[in-house]
Amino acid sequence: MMKKTHEPDKEDLDAAEKQLLDQQQKIDYDVKEYTVAFLVQQFKQKELFIPEYQRKFVWDEKRQSKFIESMLLGLPIPYLFAADVEEGRLEIIDGAQRIHSLQAFHDGSLSLTGLEELDLLNDFHYSSLPAAQRRKFDNRSLRMIVISGSAAQSVRFEIFERVNTGSVIANPMEVRKGAFAGPLQKLIEKLATDPLFEQLCPISADVRKRGEAAELVLRFLAYSDRYTQFRHSVRDFLDDYMREMRTQFDETEMVKRFSNVMSFVKKSFPHGFAKSASATTTPRVRFEAISVGVHLALKQKPRLIVQSMDWLDSDEFQRLTRSDASNSGPRLKARVEFVRDSLLGRR
Repeated sequence: MMKKTHEPDKEDLDAAEKQLLDQQQKIDYDVKEYTVAFLVQQFKQKELFIPEYQRKFVWDEKRQSKFIESMLLGLPIPYLFAADVEEGRLEIIDGAQRIHSLQAFHDGSLSLTGLEELDLLNDFHYSSLPAAQRRKFDNRSLRMIVISGSAAQSVRFEIFERVNTGSVIANPMEVRKGAFAGPLQKLIEKLATDPLFEQLCPISADVRKRGEAAELVLRFLAYSDRYTQFRHSVRDFLDDYMREMRTQFDETEMVKRFSNVMSFVKKSFPHGFAKSASATTTPRVRFEAISVGVHLALKQKPRLIVQSMDWLDSDEFQRLTRSDASNSGPRLKARVEFVRDSLLGRR
Protein backbone atom coordinates (compact mmCIF):
# COMPACT_ATOMS: atom_id res chain seq x y z
CA MET A 1 0.00 0.00 0.00
CA MET A 2 1.35 3.42 -0.95
CA LYS A 3 1.95 5.78 1.92
CA LYS A 4 -0.35 8.80 1.84
CA THR A 5 1.48 12.08 1.77
CA HIS A 6 0.36 15.44 3.05
CA GLU A 7 -0.12 17.95 0.24
CA PRO A 8 1.47 21.23 1.41
CA ASP A 9 -0.89 24.18 1.62
CA LYS A 10 0.04 27.87 1.27
CA GLU A 11 1.02 28.13 4.93
CA ASP A 12 3.34 25.14 4.59
CA LEU A 13 4.91 26.56 1.43
CA ASP A 14 5.45 29.98 3.02
CA ALA A 15 7.08 28.40 6.09
CA ALA A 16 9.29 26.19 3.90
CA GLU A 17 10.40 29.14 1.77
CA LYS A 18 11.22 31.19 4.86
CA GLN A 19 13.29 28.34 6.26
CA LEU A 20 15.15 27.98 2.95
CA LEU A 21 15.90 31.70 2.81
CA ASP A 22 17.01 31.83 6.44
CA GLN A 23 19.34 28.85 6.09
CA GLN A 24 20.73 29.98 2.73
CA GLN A 25 21.69 33.34 4.22
CA LYS A 26 23.87 31.61 6.80
CA ILE A 27 26.48 30.61 4.23
CA ASP A 28 28.42 33.09 2.13
CA TYR A 29 31.45 31.79 0.24
CA ASP A 30 34.03 32.51 -2.41
CA VAL A 31 36.13 30.24 -4.65
CA LYS A 32 39.89 30.78 -4.53
CA GLU A 33 42.83 29.20 -6.35
CA TYR A 34 46.11 28.68 -4.51
CA THR A 35 49.40 27.11 -5.60
CA VAL A 36 50.91 24.19 -3.73
CA ALA A 37 53.86 26.36 -2.68
CA PHE A 38 51.53 28.99 -1.23
CA LEU A 39 49.38 26.43 0.65
CA VAL A 40 52.44 24.73 2.16
CA GLN A 41 53.89 28.08 3.22
CA GLN A 42 50.60 29.24 4.79
CA PHE A 43 50.21 25.91 6.57
CA LYS A 44 53.73 26.10 8.03
CA GLN A 45 53.07 29.65 9.21
CA LYS A 46 49.73 28.56 10.73
CA GLU A 47 47.86 31.05 8.58
CA LEU A 48 46.07 27.97 7.27
CA PHE A 49 45.28 25.71 10.21
CA ILE A 50 43.41 22.59 11.28
CA PRO A 51 40.88 23.13 14.10
CA GLU A 52 41.05 20.88 17.14
CA TYR A 53 37.72 19.24 16.39
CA GLN A 54 39.08 17.44 13.35
CA ARG A 55 40.48 13.95 13.72
CA LYS A 56 44.19 13.38 14.00
CA PHE A 57 46.22 12.81 10.86
CA VAL A 58 45.41 9.25 9.77
CA TRP A 59 46.57 8.80 6.16
CA ASP A 60 49.37 6.27 5.94
CA GLU A 61 52.37 6.78 3.65
CA LYS A 62 50.83 4.79 0.82
CA ARG A 63 47.70 6.93 0.73
CA GLN A 64 49.70 10.14 1.02
CA SER A 65 51.90 8.95 -1.83
CA LYS A 66 48.85 8.16 -3.95
CA PHE A 67 47.66 11.73 -3.52
CA ILE A 68 51.07 13.16 -4.41
CA GLU A 69 51.11 10.91 -7.48
CA SER A 70 47.75 12.39 -8.55
CA MET A 71 49.23 15.88 -8.14
CA LEU A 72 52.30 15.00 -10.19
CA LEU A 73 50.11 13.48 -12.92
CA GLY A 74 47.99 16.63 -13.07
CA LEU A 75 44.75 14.81 -12.23
CA PRO A 76 41.71 16.81 -11.06
CA ILE A 77 41.70 17.24 -7.27
CA PRO A 78 38.47 17.77 -5.29
CA TYR A 79 37.87 21.22 -3.82
CA LEU A 80 39.36 22.10 -0.46
CA PHE A 81 37.02 23.77 2.05
CA ALA A 82 38.07 26.43 4.54
CA ALA A 83 36.54 29.17 6.67
CA ASP A 84 37.87 32.72 6.89
CA VAL A 85 38.30 33.26 10.64
CA GLU A 86 40.48 35.01 13.19
CA GLU A 87 41.77 38.06 11.37
CA GLY A 88 42.06 36.47 7.96
CA ARG A 89 43.44 33.08 8.96
CA LEU A 90 41.87 30.10 7.21
CA GLU A 91 40.41 27.19 9.20
CA ILE A 92 40.49 23.96 7.18
CA ILE A 93 37.05 22.38 7.02
CA ASP A 94 37.91 19.66 4.52
CA GLY A 95 41.32 18.89 3.04
CA ALA A 96 43.51 18.45 6.13
CA GLN A 97 44.83 15.11 4.90
CA ARG A 98 45.76 16.54 1.51
CA ILE A 99 47.50 19.59 2.93
CA HIS A 100 49.35 17.46 5.48
CA SER A 101 50.54 15.25 2.62
CA LEU A 102 51.73 18.25 0.59
CA GLN A 103 53.73 19.54 3.53
CA ALA A 104 55.16 16.11 4.37
CA PHE A 105 56.33 15.61 0.79
CA HIS A 106 57.63 19.16 0.54
CA ASP A 107 59.70 19.04 3.74
CA GLY A 108 61.17 15.62 2.96
CA SER A 109 59.44 13.58 5.69
CA LEU A 110 57.38 11.65 3.10
CA SER A 111 59.13 9.14 0.85
CA LEU A 112 56.89 8.06 -2.03
CA THR A 113 55.79 4.45 -1.86
CA GLY A 114 53.34 2.10 -3.54
CA LEU A 115 53.06 4.18 -6.72
CA GLU A 116 51.72 2.34 -9.77
CA GLU A 117 51.55 4.90 -12.59
CA LEU A 118 54.83 6.55 -11.60
CA ASP A 119 56.48 3.46 -10.14
CA LEU A 120 59.97 4.74 -11.00
CA LEU A 121 59.39 7.50 -8.42
CA ASN A 122 59.00 5.07 -5.52
CA ASP A 123 61.43 6.01 -2.71
CA PHE A 124 61.73 9.56 -4.13
CA HIS A 125 61.55 12.62 -1.92
CA TYR A 126 60.57 16.10 -3.12
CA SER A 127 64.25 17.04 -3.36
CA SER A 128 64.86 13.96 -5.58
CA LEU A 129 62.67 15.35 -8.36
CA PRO A 130 64.29 17.19 -11.27
CA ALA A 131 64.24 20.97 -10.74
CA ALA A 132 61.68 21.50 -13.53
CA GLN A 133 59.32 18.97 -11.94
CA ARG A 134 59.68 20.62 -8.53
CA ARG A 135 58.68 23.94 -10.07
CA LYS A 136 55.69 22.34 -11.81
CA PHE A 137 54.63 20.72 -8.56
CA ASP A 138 54.96 23.98 -6.59
CA ASN A 139 52.99 25.91 -9.20
CA ARG A 140 50.18 23.40 -9.44
CA SER A 141 47.00 25.07 -8.16
CA LEU A 142 44.17 23.72 -6.03
CA ARG A 143 40.74 25.25 -5.74
CA MET A 144 39.41 26.14 -2.34
CA ILE A 145 35.90 27.13 -1.29
CA VAL A 146 36.34 29.74 1.43
CA ILE A 147 33.34 30.16 3.73
CA SER A 148 32.73 33.64 5.11
CA GLY A 149 33.92 34.27 8.63
CA SER A 150 30.34 35.07 9.62
CA ALA A 151 29.42 31.36 9.36
CA ALA A 152 28.83 29.91 12.81
CA GLN A 153 30.92 27.03 14.19
CA SER A 154 27.90 24.73 13.85
CA VAL A 155 27.58 25.62 10.14
CA ARG A 156 31.26 24.90 9.52
CA PHE A 157 30.98 21.54 11.27
CA GLU A 158 27.85 20.68 9.30
CA ILE A 159 29.76 21.32 6.07
CA PHE A 160 32.58 19.15 7.41
CA GLU A 161 30.12 16.33 8.14
CA ARG A 162 28.46 16.55 4.73
CA VAL A 163 31.63 16.56 2.64
CA ASN A 164 33.00 13.68 4.73
CA THR A 165 29.93 11.44 4.44
CA GLY A 166 31.15 7.85 4.51
CA SER A 167 34.44 8.75 6.19
CA VAL A 168 35.49 8.56 9.82
CA ILE A 169 34.76 12.10 10.92
CA ALA A 170 35.07 14.05 14.11
CA ASN A 171 32.42 13.33 16.69
CA PRO A 172 30.61 16.03 18.69
CA MET A 173 32.96 15.78 21.70
CA GLU A 174 35.99 16.26 19.46
CA VAL A 175 34.29 19.33 18.02
CA ARG A 176 33.53 20.75 21.47
CA LYS A 177 37.17 20.40 22.45
CA GLY A 178 38.01 23.10 19.95
CA ALA A 179 34.76 25.06 19.76
CA PHE A 180 34.33 25.51 23.52
CA ALA A 181 37.91 25.46 24.73
CA GLY A 182 38.22 26.95 28.18
CA PRO A 183 38.05 26.19 31.91
CA LEU A 184 34.99 23.91 31.68
CA GLN A 185 36.54 21.83 28.90
CA LYS A 186 39.73 21.46 30.96
CA LEU A 187 37.72 20.35 34.00
CA ILE A 188 35.82 17.77 31.93
CA GLU A 189 39.09 16.37 30.57
CA LYS A 190 40.46 16.18 34.12
CA LEU A 191 37.40 14.34 35.48
CA ALA A 192 37.45 11.99 32.47
CA THR A 193 40.83 10.66 33.64
CA ASP A 194 39.81 10.28 37.28
CA PRO A 195 41.06 6.79 38.35
CA LEU A 196 37.81 5.84 40.12
CA PHE A 197 35.71 6.91 37.14
CA GLU A 198 37.93 4.85 34.81
CA GLN A 199 37.54 1.85 37.13
CA LEU A 200 33.74 2.13 37.36
CA CYS A 201 33.10 3.01 33.73
CA PRO A 202 34.89 0.65 31.30
CA ILE A 203 35.49 2.15 27.84
CA SER A 204 37.43 0.54 25.01
CA ALA A 205 40.77 2.12 24.14
CA ASP A 206 39.71 3.12 20.61
CA VAL A 207 36.52 4.81 21.78
CA ARG A 208 38.32 6.50 24.67
CA LYS A 209 40.78 8.06 22.20
CA ARG A 210 37.86 9.79 20.50
CA GLY A 211 36.62 11.46 23.69
CA GLU A 212 33.98 9.02 24.96
CA ALA A 213 35.02 9.46 28.61
CA ALA A 214 34.74 13.24 28.30
CA GLU A 215 31.37 12.83 26.56
CA LEU A 216 30.04 10.83 29.52
CA VAL A 217 31.35 13.34 32.06
CA LEU A 218 29.71 16.19 30.16
CA ARG A 219 26.42 14.30 29.97
CA PHE A 220 26.51 13.75 33.72
CA LEU A 221 27.24 17.41 34.47
CA ALA A 222 24.62 18.75 32.06
CA TYR A 223 21.84 16.28 32.87
CA SER A 224 22.38 16.34 36.63
CA ASP A 225 22.16 20.12 36.44
CA ARG A 226 19.11 20.48 34.17
CA TYR A 227 17.76 17.18 32.86
CA THR A 228 14.18 18.49 33.00
CA GLN A 229 15.08 21.03 30.28
CA PHE A 230 16.22 18.39 27.78
CA ARG A 231 13.92 17.85 24.81
CA HIS A 232 15.29 15.73 21.96
CA SER A 233 18.67 16.85 20.52
CA VAL A 234 21.52 15.64 22.73
CA ARG A 235 24.16 17.49 20.72
CA ASP A 236 22.35 20.83 20.84
CA PHE A 237 21.60 20.41 24.55
CA LEU A 238 25.22 19.67 25.42
CA ASP A 239 26.54 22.39 23.10
CA ASP A 240 24.25 24.95 24.71
CA TYR A 241 25.34 23.84 28.18
CA MET A 242 29.03 24.16 27.32
CA ARG A 243 28.48 27.49 25.61
CA GLU A 244 26.68 28.88 28.66
CA MET A 245 28.99 27.39 31.30
CA ARG A 246 32.22 27.73 29.35
CA THR A 247 33.92 30.11 31.79
CA GLN A 248 31.29 30.86 34.45
CA PHE A 249 30.64 27.83 36.65
CA ASP A 250 31.24 26.58 40.18
CA GLU A 251 34.17 24.19 39.79
CA THR A 252 34.17 23.18 43.46
CA GLU A 253 30.49 22.20 43.31
CA MET A 254 30.94 20.27 40.05
CA VAL A 255 33.89 18.29 41.37
CA LYS A 256 32.03 17.52 44.59
CA ARG A 257 28.92 16.43 42.67
CA PHE A 258 31.00 14.14 40.47
CA SER A 259 33.06 12.71 43.34
CA ASN A 260 30.01 12.00 45.52
CA VAL A 261 28.37 10.03 42.73
CA MET A 262 31.54 8.05 41.96
CA SER A 263 32.01 7.16 45.64
CA PHE A 264 28.39 6.07 46.01
CA VAL A 265 28.47 3.95 42.84
CA LYS A 266 31.70 2.30 44.00
CA LYS A 267 30.09 1.40 47.33
CA SER A 268 26.61 0.38 46.15
CA PHE A 269 26.73 -0.91 42.56
CA PRO A 270 28.36 -4.33 42.13
CA HIS A 271 29.73 -3.62 38.62
CA GLY A 272 29.90 0.16 38.69
CA PHE A 273 28.18 1.61 35.65
CA ALA A 274 28.77 -1.53 33.59
CA LYS A 275 26.35 -4.39 33.07
CA SER A 276 28.74 -7.07 34.32
CA ALA A 277 32.17 -7.59 35.82
CA SER A 278 33.60 -8.58 32.43
CA ALA A 279 32.07 -5.69 30.45
CA THR A 280 34.49 -3.67 28.32
CA THR A 281 32.02 -0.92 27.40
CA THR A 282 29.48 1.25 29.19
CA PRO A 283 26.23 2.10 27.36
CA ARG A 284 25.56 5.83 27.47
CA VAL A 285 21.92 5.49 28.51
CA ARG A 286 22.88 3.20 31.39
CA PHE A 287 25.58 5.62 32.55
CA GLU A 288 23.15 8.55 32.37
CA ALA A 289 20.45 6.70 34.27
CA ILE A 290 22.74 5.59 37.10
CA SER A 291 24.91 8.69 37.46
CA VAL A 292 22.12 11.25 37.33
CA GLY A 293 19.73 9.04 39.29
CA VAL A 294 22.31 8.64 42.06
CA HIS A 295 22.88 12.40 42.14
CA LEU A 296 19.15 13.08 42.46
CA ALA A 297 18.85 10.53 45.29
CA LEU A 298 21.84 12.00 47.15
CA LYS A 299 20.35 15.48 46.85
CA GLN A 300 17.36 14.28 48.83
CA LYS A 301 19.28 11.97 51.18
CA PRO A 302 23.02 12.77 51.40
CA ARG A 303 23.63 9.90 53.85
CA LEU A 304 21.67 7.41 51.81
CA ILE A 305 22.14 3.72 52.60
CA VAL A 306 20.73 1.38 49.96
CA GLN A 307 18.46 -1.42 51.17
CA SER A 308 18.18 -3.38 47.91
CA MET A 309 19.71 -3.36 44.44
CA ASP A 310 17.40 -6.01 42.96
CA TRP A 311 15.87 -3.43 40.65
CA LEU A 312 19.12 -3.37 38.61
CA ASP A 313 18.08 -6.69 37.05
CA SER A 314 14.43 -5.75 36.60
CA ASP A 315 12.73 -5.78 33.21
CA GLU A 316 11.73 -2.15 33.70
CA PHE A 317 15.31 -0.93 34.21
CA GLN A 318 16.43 -2.93 31.16
CA ARG A 319 13.64 -1.39 29.11
CA LEU A 320 14.44 2.14 30.27
CA THR A 321 18.13 1.78 29.41
CA ARG A 322 17.87 0.27 25.94
CA SER A 323 20.00 2.01 23.31
CA ASP A 324 16.91 3.32 21.48
CA ALA A 325 15.77 5.20 24.57
CA SER A 326 18.22 8.05 24.27
CA ASN A 327 16.94 11.08 22.32
CA SER A 328 13.76 11.82 24.23
CA GLY A 329 13.12 14.16 27.13
CA PRO A 330 10.41 11.96 28.70
CA ARG A 331 12.58 8.85 28.40
CA LEU A 332 15.59 10.53 29.99
CA LYS A 333 13.37 11.76 32.81
CA ALA A 334 11.85 8.31 33.25
CA ARG A 335 15.15 6.46 33.55
CA VAL A 336 16.96 8.88 35.89
CA GLU A 337 13.93 9.18 38.16
CA PHE A 338 13.47 5.40 38.15
CA VAL A 339 17.00 5.05 39.55
CA ARG A 340 16.41 7.87 42.04
CA ASP A 341 13.16 6.38 43.33
CA SER A 342 14.56 2.85 43.44
CA LEU A 343 17.51 3.99 45.55
CA LEU A 344 15.20 5.90 47.87
CA GLY A 345 13.02 2.81 48.30
CA ARG A 346 9.97 4.29 46.62
CA ARG A 347 9.48 1.34 44.29
